[in-house]
Amino acid sequence: MSEPSSGKRGLPLRVKMRHSAHFVDELAVRHEAPVGKMVPLSALQPDPAQPRGDVGDLDDLVQSIREKGILEPILVRADSSPAGLRPGGDEVGAGPRYRIVAGERRYRAALEVGLYEVPVIELQISEEEALEITLIENLQRKDLTPFEEAEGYRALGERHAYTHEQIAASVGKSRSSITESLALLEIPLELRRMAEAMGIHAKSALLEIAKARDVETMRKLLEKASGQRLSRDDLRRAARQKGGGGDRRKPYVFKFRAPDRRFALNLTFRQSTVEKMDLIRALEQILDELKGAKE
Repeated sequence: MSEPSSGKRGLPLRVKMRHSAHFVDELAVRHEAPVGKMVPLSALQPDPAQPRGDVGDLDDLVQSIREKGILEPILVRADSSPAGLRPGGDEVGAGPRYRIVAGERRYRAALEVGLYEVPVIELQISEEEALEITLIENLQRKDLTPFEEAEGYRALGERHAYTHEQIAASVGKSRSSITESLALLEIPLELRRMAEAMGIHAKSALLEIAKARDVETMRKLLEKASGQRLSRDDLRRAARQKGGGGDRRKPYVFKFRAPDRRFALNLTFRQSTVEKMDLIRALEQILDELKGAKE
């Protein structure tokens, strides 16, 4: 079937597909025989099982596609489900149909622009692998809140058995950063929503709140942070004062001796109380430093 003369292509002839080291390109080479091609937009369908609920503001992306086309192919997999409907509600005609694995924002923006066809890369992957890829791509967005990041990392760990190191490698962050993000989930869901409503998005401040021993203390620290715009150090001092003793308490020392007595480790902290996650983050930071040091 020839392309209608009035149809719009997803990629202007003067613009070539981008081949930079972007996450979706790296994913494409991990699987056998990825195929790059142009397909009708009506042949694509979002995956109803994908974990992302809100695609966010598309205005800038729509404008970019109007001016330059889609510069980054949409990742898809073959759709074996029964015949469905086109985005507009018409019956889907003959020809291959695809589920979107990564690139739903580009797909929805292309619908708004009115493109006829778009560039895609077809991957030979299972439904479970598709969900894994979608989750990782979502985690590479820059507009996620600290809590959205943390939930995504937890999903990778629980659903796909990723270790902290594997999560860090997949999203391009340090292992200690992943551990810190997961520590935010110590804050109950109700208080996470409260923090977002108050506009508290600084990860460092939220980490101090997550260290509080009880929900009521977390709530009071949130109220302090919202009303007075406190820094992480301010929140730490506020938490200490609530516990009594101010800053005069002795520093915390973690001691470890190897079972065979070949070595011993003493790790001293400035604060007098240290949560388990603080200790883990400190040890991971030491490991990262040692691994990155030049021999």
